[in-house]
Amino acid sequence: MSRWAWANVDASAIEHNVRALADGSSSAWPVQVWAVVKANGYGHGAVTAARAALAGGASGLCVALVQEGVQLRQAGIEAPILVLSEQPHNELPSAIEHGLRLTVYRPEYLAALEAIDATDVPVHMKIDTGMHRVGARPADAVALADAVSQSPAAWLEGVFTHLAVADELDDPFTRTQLDRFDAVLDDLSATGHRPLLVHAANSAGAIAHPRARYSMVRPGIAIYGISPGGGVDRMVEELGLRPAMSLHARVSMVKRVSAGDRISYGLRHTFDADTTVATVPIGYADGVPRRLWNCGGEVLIRGARRPIVGVITMDQLMVDIGDDIVEVGDDVVLLGHQGAERITATEWANALGTIAYEIVCGISARVDRRVT
Repeated sequence: MSRWAWANVDASAIEHNVRALADGSSSAWPVQVWAVVKANGYGHGAVTAARAALAGGASGLCVALVQEGVQLRQAGIEAPILVLSEQPHNELPSAIEHGLRLTVYRPEYLAALEAIDATDVPVHMKIDTGMHRVGARPADAVALADAVSQSPAAWLEGVFTHLAVADELDDPFTRTQLDRFDAVLDDLSATGHRPLLVHAANSAGAIAHPRARYSMVRPGIAIYGISPGGGVDRMVEELGLRPAMSLHARVSMVKRVSAGDRISYGLRHTFDADTTVATVPIGYADGVPRRLWNCGGEVLIRGARRPIVGVITMDQLMVDIGDDIVEVGDDVVLLGHQGAERITATEWANALGTIAYEIVCGISARVDRRVT
């Protein structure tokens, strides 16, 4: 690809991160790691992320959509793949054809499987322990497990829940969720249901809550070397997780402007002194948020931080170089390191009032991913 904007994806970093999480999540019995590679591997490339995670020791993979699982199968990936929520019923034949594990939390989903004559599909039953997004009520867990065991369409491979505030270590709600989940597990065991896989831990759960690890963990953002939240930043550093993505471009134009000149749409930035401006051919259509210019956004050029000036446009942005020398073709780092300086997705997220997940997932498909 010849475009002067691209993302480097370090597959060895993903492999390293999965191995570090597997080692860091050890408990009294072996804990499986099933890596979450939904949303195109959080923007890193699903197939690249999946292969690297498996090379790092992951036992399985998790996705959000049937189509995401099918993509991995078509790439030749044979590892177990769990779809993390119930899907439209018309997607079920494809899911079964490609050997995907399915999540169930309503009897109607079992009925849909039976209606297409499915047999012995491994399912994981999701319990809503308080996040209130999807999942069966704890009080309905035994009845749903009974329905699974009585259905020719499925068998109960796993049971799981999802933690809402695992990255906020002072919030007691994680303990509340795990108490509710343990009570469900006790009820299931007392009625003869003993699934092979029990899981609750997302990235923060796997890193910070040993109690949440059970027999399997489902790290997502952490396998890409990004902290799931400020409360676990120190633990992420101690694990030695490495960011897997860097975002690059090249200077496409250099121009001199005068004090009082204004720049970009709306002419919202006025220069206080004569200066040099470099144009960089990447914009909000590529995933660089339009308002990053107005909250301290910077890029790295020749090893130095350079402020973004003026509204970021769809395909281009501009930076203030001052009186330094910069030339067309110079490397621009938007995310990553150059010399001693580093800009992270978390830095962008903090400036924008969002989370790093949104930053890396937002790097658009027209930015070429170069696997290194």
